[in-house]
Amino acid sequence: MAAAKAYSQTAQEARTLIEDASKGIFKSVYLLFGEEPFYTDRVCEAVTGHCLQEWEKDFNETICFGADVDAETVVTAARRFPMMAERQLVVVKEAQMMKDLESLSLYCDNPLDSTVLVIYARGTAIDKRKALYKSVQKLKGAGAVLESTPVRDYQIPDWIISYYASRGLSIDPEAARFLGEAAGTDLSRIAVETDKLLKNLPEGTRTVTAEDIERNVGISRQFSVYELTKALSYKKKADAVRIATHIGNEPRFVLLVPVAALSTHFGRILRLHALLMQNPSASADEKASLLGVNRFFLGEYDSALRNYPLKSVMAAISLLTEYDYKGKGGDGGEAPQGDLFVELVTKLLNF
Repeated sequence: MAAAKAYSQTAQEARTLIEDASKGIFKSVYLLFGEEPFYTDRVCEAVTGHCLQEWEKDFNETICFGADVDAETVVTAARRFPMMAERQLVVVKEAQMMKDLESLSLYCDNPLDSTVLVIYARGTAIDKRKALYKSVQKLKGAGAVLESTPVRDYQIPDWIISYYASRGLSIDPEAARFLGEAAGTDLSRIAVETDKLLKNLPEGTRTVTAEDIERNVGISRQFSVYELTKALSYKKKADAVRIATHIGNEPRFVLLVPVAALSTHFGRILRLHALLMQNPSASADEKASLLGVNRFFLGEYDSALRNYPLKSVMAAISLLTEYDYKGKGGDGGEAPQGDLFVELVTKLLNF
């Protein structure tokens, strides 16, 4: 999967930059950007944390924000020489707020070896067609460009498995899916929940299970959207309605959230139907790659294929679009959103 390879590559690039910083190896220019700040935050923290000794910072550290500076000010700071230190550090946070950000490319064409310049456009994209991006790319070993893009919802369980592996842990695929449902696509929140989880598990624990997530993250697997999609796949009507009723009665229930999850689920079933129409003998690896799920879950999707023929899947997706509209305030009448959700699940079960 191309997208999975993208976040895997980002993780490796970030890990290398962080390890280098911890060893005192720095680039002359770092260009950090992307909508998902998990990796870029950590690289920025590593560089600022290791670049200078505490006693060196008074004269050799400049940290500013894009809304408060212009390119000339940043370049002037970057062209200074360090005082009683090997290097100086200049960090521009929220760099996207600079009106003349692209003008920094002139400095990046020929940066000082004794300056470490961090240009950090947190939570946003950088135009790769423009001069700044190209100038840092041309620096090769003297420059670092790290783009951190969002991990899509269907990739989150695999990202969690990869993240746990990077920390010397393993996590059951079911537990990864469950944690992903609880934390969403916010990678920083997943990391925080993991830290909290590890503090509560017995010392030396190296494998995390779904039961561990349920006990320590404060959510009920029994009444989760994850269990609901499974009940729908297997057409367990009583279970599906019971779970939907419980979810719909939660104090902060918002219809759009589970509708989005169900849309993703039925979208996968549709893609699987399309694959098997083209290649009836598709392998398990091909199915898992297409769906963006671990092979562990293919049994559920095989059941969903049998229980929802192509015509039923199309009808389900159309129905979900209708309830998405209702969740946004359109044509929902006076019915509470929880009641609309139970109504939706009941209709899905009847296809």
